[in-house]
Amino acid sequence: MSDRLIQRLDRAFELYHDLIDGLPADALGQKLPDLPSSPIGNQLWCVVGTRESFGKAIEHGEWKGWDCSLDGYARDAVASKLAASGERVLEVLGAVDLDDTRSDYALDLLEHETQHQGQLIRYLYGLRLDIPQSWKDRWALD
Repeated sequence: MSDRLIQRLDRAFELYHDLIDGLPADALGQKLPDLPSSPIGNQLWCVVGTRESFGKAIEHGEWKGWDCSLDGYARDAVASKLAASGERVLEVLGAVDLDDTRSDYALDLLEHETQHQGQLIRYLYGLRLDIPQSWKDRWALD
């Protein structure tokens, strides 16, 4: 189970890598027009913070609170934090015994990653931004 879980998280992290690589820098500040929404960058801020927070919970075997080290929506900073937070989670998962508590945190993280992917697909369609091929393949998008 732990290898499959790590593979699934790694796949989710790679999808975000593909997304940020294909987004124009100004996209991170965009919101969906005529709808209540936060900027795309805020979606990614939440992804980074949740990875960092759940990574700590997995490492320590208990919740340590939510926090995010990402400050702002500069594309390079977002890309760097997405990469670092994903690498850290995978490092922690490879170093701990995945008991029920840690597995639950990892599964909650995977659910969160997927939930934001669904939201971001709406942003990509709504803002008429290019959808990465990996997202098209993973989620059967056209």
